[in-house]
Amino acid sequence: MTDVSYEDLARRLRDAYTHGAVPPLRDGLDPVDAAGAYAVQEINTRFWEAQGRRIVGRKAGLTAKAVQAQLGVDQPDFGVLFDDMRIADGGTLSPASCLQPKAEAEIAFVLGADLADPDTTADQAAAAVASVHAAIEIVDSRIADWKISFADTVADNGSSAFFVLAQAGKPLAGADLYTAGMVMEVNGQIASLGVGAAALGNPLNAAAWLARTLAARGEPLRAGDVLLAGALGPMVALHPGDHVRAIVGGIGACSFSYGRD
Repeated sequence: MTDVSYEDLARRLRDAYTHGAVPPLRDGLDPVDAAGAYAVQEINTRFWEAQGRRIVGRKAGLTAKAVQAQLGVDQPDFGVLFDDMRIADGGTLSPASCLQPKAEAEIAFVLGADLADPDTTADQAAAAVASVHAAIEIVDSRIADWKISFADTVADNGSSAFFVLAQAGKPLAGADLYTAGMVMEVNGQIASLGVGAAALGNPLNAAAWLARTLAARGEPLRAGDVLLAGALGPMVALHPGDHVRAIVGGIGACSFSYGRD
């Protein structure tokens, strides 16, 4: 590695949104340098806040053990959700807004109470949930060809881009998140299958991990925040004209179109 600063790396990632994907950040970040990667993410978070973007929640990523193993880590990661990243249920995402997007179906929570305890348990996370939603996260990478390390994706805001929540949420009481089956359709054909247990064994485990991690950083989750709990199945590359629909058993369904049919 060279003497590339975190500010340099953050600027490189910001520029990629408009000028195209960049090579992996090996010249400034070791592939498993979590502290450095989150420092880069934080620089861009503060930059975007200064530009008027508003934080509305967080996303958990790398919640599947197989994906962690692929990137050589033993922990999930997180990214920031901004207000302008939300697509209305049934809405349209312009291909001009993306570089190399992929869709993945998830379970999302909207919090009704703060989660400020650095020792938050899954039960405490559940008690703070106001509603649970079927969700789609549209991930995108500012790293060329998705050749990411753990540090690359963390620095790049968890490879986040956009998200969709089912318009109608449901109460958590009575929902079986562990066995909830997921089907994601693209143009009416099954493209991905999964289950709630894929997200750290239960999406509430992912919520608790995120709450603990952010509380320890002095940035606790707050009432009203959206929390994406991680992919329930394989992600699928998007192509202009695609219509994507995610159905999560007992939770609901949501959809969006990528470009116009």
